[in-house]
Amino acid sequence: MSLTLLLPEAGVRHLMTHWPDQIHVYDSVPAALDREINATTLYEWIDTGCVPAAEIAVVKAPNPSLNAASFSINGRTDGPRLRNLLDNGFTVRFGHMERISPAMHRLAHGVQQETGYSTFVHAFVTPPGEQGLRHHWDQQMTLAIQLAGTKRWDCWKPLYPAPTRDYHDSSKIWQEKWRQEWTAAGPDFTHDLKTGEVLVLPRGWVHNPHNISDTETSVHLTVAIGERTPYWIAEEMVKTAIHDPTFRAIIPPSDTANDGLRTMAERTRDSLINHLQNLDATKFADTLHHLSRTTLEYTH
Repeated sequence: MSLTLLLPEAGVRHLMTHWPDQIHVYDSVPAALDREINATTLYEWIDTGCVPAAEIAVVKAPNPSLNAASFSINGRTDGPRLRNLLDNGFTVRFGHMERISPAMHRLAHGVQQETGYSTFVHAFVTPPGEQGLRHHWDQQMTLAIQLAGTKRWDCWKPLYPAPTRDYHDSSKIWQEKWRQEWTAAGPDFTHDLKTGEVLVLPRGWVHNPHNISDTETSVHLTVAIGERTPYWIAEEMVKTAIHDPTFRAIIPPSDTANDGLRTMAERTRDSLINHLQNLDATKFADTLHHLSRTTLEYTH
C-alpha cells in the first residue's frame, strides 16, 4: 500500500476507517519513504534546474510569488538563480511532483487506487527563520511530511465547513481582517513538526506554517488527497443526461428571455428528475468506481 509509505500502521487504519476531521501528528514516517524522496533529492533539483519552471513557485512572506522569469531563462529553470533565491530567504515550492518524478507518480497513483481519491504531491524548501505561504486553508486533506529541519504549524479551526473545489476557496474569498483576528486570538493548535513526523491536516483548517529555526532549512512534502463527496456523484449522474436527445436539443434564441428560460428551467428540471429516477444505481456504481481510480482532478 502506498499509504504505508506515508503513515504508520495506526495512521493508515484511522485514515481508511474514520477519515479525520481533527489534526493528528504521527512521530514515525515509514523509513521506506526516504528511499523514494528526501531532502538531498530536492536540493539536487534546485541546483540542476531539472524541474520545469511551470511547476515551481518562489515566495517570501509577506510578498506574493515571484514571476517565473526571476528563476528561468527562455522558459527553462536556471539552477543557480533558483539556489540564489533560496539563499536569500525565499521558499522554493515544487508543485505536482507526481508529474515529474516517477517515484511520486507511483505514490500518488497508489494512494488513489487505495482510497479512490485523486492525489498530488508538493514539496517545500524554506530557509532558516523564513516563511513562504502565510495563513490559508486547503480544499482537500493534506499530509505534511517533514523530511528535514523543523517547521512550526499554527492552525485554526475551519472558518467554513467542508470547503471543496472552488467553493469557499481561501484565495478567492480572502479577507485580510481574518489574519488579524487569528493572530489576536492565537492558534487552536500549534506543533513544531520535526524531521520524520507527519501532520494530518483536514481540509478547511487554517494554517500558517513557518520555519522557526535560525540555522536549519525546513524541507517537507505536502501530499494532498482530494476527498470524493456526494456532489461528485451528483455531477457524474447529471453528465449521463447527455445521452438523452432531450438534453441536446437547441434552446431557441427567443426562449432565452426570462419567461422562456423559466419555462425551459421547469421542463429541464422535470426531465432531469425523470432521467435520474430511471438511472440504474447498481450499474452506475461500477462507473463511479472506475472514475474514482482514474480521474485526475489536480485542481480540486
